[in-house]
Amino acid sequence: MLLLALDTATPAVTVAVHDGNRVLAARTTVDARRHGELLVPLLAEAMSEAGAEPRDVTDIAVGVGPGPFTGLRVGLVTARTTASVVGAVVHGVCSLDIIAAAVSSGAPFAVATDARRHEVHWASYDGAGRRTDGPAVDRPADLAHRLAADVPVVGRGAAVYADELARSAPPLDGPLDPDAAVLAQAVVDGRVELLAVEPLYLRRPDAQVPGPMKPVVPQHWRRRR
Repeated sequence: MLLLALDTATPAVTVAVHDGNRVLAARTTVDARRHGELLVPLLAEAMSEAGAEPRDVTDIAVGVGPGPFTGLRVGLVTARTTASVVGAVVHGVCSLDIIAAAVSSGAPFAVATDARRHEVHWASYDGAGRRTDGPAVDRPADLAHRLAADVPVVGRGAAVYADELARSAPPLDGPLDPDAAVLAQAVVDGRVELLAVEPLYLRRPDAQVPGPMKPVVPQHWRRRR
């Protein structure tokens, strides 16, 4: 088995290679505007360090969001295309679950990432890291009202909107963004739910396809009164 893991649903562009026993190589760069430029070079570096060729890849795990449209689709298109070329099986994983898999809590907690537009993508988890609600998108203040007062929140959304998501619970250590090394190990261990490789946008992208144009009647066609 050679598993290639990647996620581009947040500002982090993260990749890892796993041989079924351990992570052989991993790369992560945080840059919200350069997903398309960074992903392929990081994949090449990780594969080279692992001493593997693309034809060796048997499985691909990719974060399917939720996340902003542009960054998220970079990872999904790359995963699908690579799987088609090398004949690998591709698995989708909720990107919030990847962050949750790195949290050692023992008690309920929530994960929130920055959804922009002063909103967060979030999900809640039990003490074992199993998702109990979400994923969803809300304003930070609305999420704070939704969660119990003793439930801590981790992730970049919790850091960006710390004032609005301030909890009475003590801070909980956890990553800001998904980590492909965590994703790979969680998939191998069967600790995350495998999903269809379809994007979890949760809201419409900023760019919209224009509607049909209204017909323009030439001036000389119009009936004179």
